[in-house]
Amino acid sequence: MRDLCPHRGIPLSAGWFDGETVTCKYHGWRFEPCSGQCREIPSLTSHETLDPTKIFAGAFPCEEQDGYAWVYLPEVGTGRAIGELPEVPEVPKFSGRFRTAHLTAELPCNVDHGIIGLMDPAHGPFVHQAWWWRSKASIHEKTKHFEPLEDRENSGRNAGFRMSSHAPSANSAPYKLLGVYGEPITTTIDFVLPNRRYETIRAGEKWFASLTTVTPVTASTCRIDVCAAWNVFYWVPFVTPIATFFGARFVRQDQQTMIEQAEGLRFNPGLMLIDDADKPAKWYFALKQARLKGTGEHPLSGPVELHWRS
Repeated sequence: MRDLCPHRGIPLSAGWFDGETVTCKYHGWRFEPCSGQCREIPSLTSHETLDPTKIFAGAFPCEEQDGYAWVYLPEVGTGRAIGELPEVPEVPKFSGRFRTAHLTAELPCNVDHGIIGLMDPAHGPFVHQAWWWRSKASIHEKTKHFEPLEDRENSGRNAGFRMSSHAPSANSAPYKLLGVYGEPITTTIDFVLPNRRYETIRAGEKWFASLTTVTPVTASTCRIDVCAAWNVFYWVPFVTPIATFFGARFVRQDQQTMIEQAEGLRFNPGLMLIDDADKPAKWYFALKQARLKGTGEHPLSGPVELHWRS
């Protein structure tokens, strides 16, 4: 629900919820939470004809998936959401038994800077230097193939691009661990509007998948959330807290970099985006503008090949 009573504007969170209805603290108006429909106005008498059920507080469709609550916000001026809604994003899963973990961090930057950080392929050896990940000495040239995700049936709502299935970087220790299964290892990464990054790693029947989102909080701050699922080393004791520990360190490195970047962004500098390492960021900005305007072609007309060192 929108945290606002339509009567006098007091936050509904100041009131009470008995499991069925939300009661406003100010005058006791009661609302059904899923629809926002008013069920009772205690001050009404038999002399009044007002029908409380025709009054609605703000309410939005909500669905839980992978430990997150996804809320659908309709376009401004369209009223309450009615009918079929877009599917809720979900972490890919490829077996019935798996483990999961969640990570989150606040970022002191505009959401765009947080999002292009998700698709930046060249910062790894510098921001994420660690014995268990990468070092400056591990930098080498890479070639990756990308393809467009157009989503024409939804007018580009979920458009994006895919880093096609490929063998992951040999200079990352976690990928090397998958080698113990003796199966070829492949990675696929999708960047999907408006703010999602999916990564799937497969090694035979073993897999690791994650969904990372960057959500605006204010005009100058955002939040990164990571939900991961896997059946790799499923039998190892304490695998979840170990994975969460290293994953949290990884996210904190990004967070610290964003905190430092925010110092420079206070002066609103111009940004210099280069090819090919910054091409995904350019695609994101082009896709965002196309979605906002409802016009424009996808920046990728077909599969492309990019080169960079990392």
